[in-house]
Order: sequence, then C-alpha cells, then structure tokens
Amino acid sequence: MSTSLSGIALEDWLVRAKTFEYRGQMIRYWTAGQGEPLLLIHGYPTAAWDWHYLWQPLAEHYQVIACDMMGFGYSAKPQDYDYSLQDQADLQLALLDHLGVRRCHVLAHDYGDSVAQELLARDLEGPQRLDSMCFLNGGLFPETHHPVMMQKLLLSPLGFFFARMASRPRLAKSMREVFGAETQPADEELDAFWQLITHDNGPAVMHKLIRYIPERRVYRDRWVSAMQQTEVPMRVIDGADDPVSGAHMVARYRELVPEADVVMLEDIGHYPQIEAPRLVLDAYLEFRYRLAEQRQPISQAG
Repeated sequence: MSTSLSGIALEDWLVRAKTFEYRGQMIRYWTAGQGEPLLLIHGYPTAAWDWHYLWQPLAEHYQVIACDMMGFGYSAKPQDYDYSLQDQADLQLALLDHLGVRRCHVLAHDYGDSVAQELLARDLEGPQRLDSMCFLNGGLFPETHHPVMMQKLLLSPLGFFFARMASRPRLAKSMREVFGAETQPADEELDAFWQLITHDNGPAVMHKLIRYIPERRVYRDRWVSAMQQTEVPMRVIDGADDPVSGAHMVARYRELVPEADVVMLEDIGHYPQIEAPRLVLDAYLEFRYRLAEQRQPISQAG
C-alpha cells in the first residue's frame, strides 16, 4: 500500500517505548514533540503502533502521547484481569498524571473512541481536562456498530475457544474485510499487527477485551448525552467505506450531535490513519488550526 507519509518500523517503535506501572501491571507508552499535549487512543485488537504514520508529523506540532492499553500490544496482558472501557479510561488519566499533563486534546480510533467518550462524559462532570476531541472510525453508537464475524465468535459462550484459534490468516481475513478495496494492508503491516496481538500470549485475553461491545450498550445514553451536551470542540474523520462504522455511523452522528463537524474520506475503510494518513493529518490539522484561530481574538483582547 502506498502512502505519502513515512511510517515507523515496529522494532524501531518498540525501542522508543517507556514504561510505567498501573494497578501493578506494566504499561508501555510513547511520547514525542512539544507543545499542547495530544493523547492518541488506539483501537481493538491492535495497539498504539496504529499511529506510526502520523506520529512524527503530529509531533512537529504537539506533544504526542500514546500507550498500549491494558491487554494490548506490548503492555501487560494478565489473564485474571477485569478488562473494561471504564478501566481503560482510568489508565489514560493515570498516564496523563504520570506525565504531569493537566489538560490535553484527544485523537481516538475504534475501541479508543469508546474510551474517549467516557473521558468526555467525565470532563462534563468535572474536573475539565479536555481541549478538543477527534474521533476516527469507531462504534460511537451501538445501534450502528456492525461487528465482523471474528468479533461475534469471541462474544459467544465459546469465545475463549475461538480466541485460542486466532491465527495470522484469520487476522488477515478480518482486516482485509474492513480496509478499503484500494487501500488493503500490506503483508508487513499484517505481520506487525499479528506480532502485537500475540505478544505475551495476547490471544488468551481477546475474548475478555471484546466485552467492550456489550459495555458500549450499557453506557450508550451516558456517552451520547455527553457528546450532545459538551462544549469541547469535536470532529469526526471517517473512512466512508468501513463496513463496521463507516458512512452509516456518520449518518447517525449527524442525527444526534448538534452542528456535527464531519470529514468523510471516500473509498477509505476502518483504519484511515493507516490507509490514508495524509488525508487524516490534513483533516486533523485543519480542525486544530481553526480552533486556534477562534481562540486568537480572546488572547489578543487579554
């Protein structure tokens, strides 16, 4: 797959990792750049490496921060852990506290969108820590989320069995189903995804992590209400051809969220930051530049 941005090889990415302890478990995280903090939250079933094409370009403007969440990538994957989106939100806040970051902007994808929605709900309750929120393809509304077959199997009573049957060919099939027809993942990317998933016996916890799908239904009203009531500026950048959370999800977003700010990426699937990183970068920077311009008169007046 061709891209106009240079990525970071997985082995080079791992070398840059730092660690901190969260609830007795080791979490790997990354930071780069200077400026306003920008928290990047990855999706399921991959990891923070999903942002590798955007990492350096964003670091030229902001202090970028990302971690592999509990159960993902190179972070701890305890088998007896109570995985939840609420806990992952706690983890993100713990990371910010570890770094001494009081306020930040957020760019999230997929599973990370749900974590970000919880952060948005908490921000509404106070204390306020968010300066903006940008969502890439994700299940913002459970009624529009269309899980792939492997996700359905993992959610079944035999999910633990299907998790142990995970393989690179099955992963490749699932990934190719959600990428755009003209932006399919390269073999090297699939190899990296598989390495991230299988590190530290990752398949053994996949059926526990997948519980985020029913958890989204539990918190649906809380999170939709937060998106409707928040004063935090929001944008959705969405790959329209995504069968999981593409154009149909955006249509629902426009129905429910006042003055919806949406950028649609035609012919792009579920992983726009990998399929079309330059388009995502341009759309995100335009969003942030506009916010900065809106704040400028207030700054000058002071």
